[in-house]
Amino acid sequence: MAYKITDDCISCGSCADGCPVNAISEGDGKYVIDADSCIECGACASVCPVGAPVQE
Repeated sequence: MAYKITDDCISCGSCADGCPVNAISEGDGKYVIDADSCIECGACASVCPVGAPVQE
């Protein structure tokens, strides 16, 4: 199951920088993950300071 970013996101960009497939982009007020591109590696969750990326 792909990851998604919760409303806890503080828009710091750490997740996007850590994504090996560039599946994360800045959205309206928070970052968003393209579920079709996500390889479910968990890199985003491991670098996020507030734990916003979670597995769906």
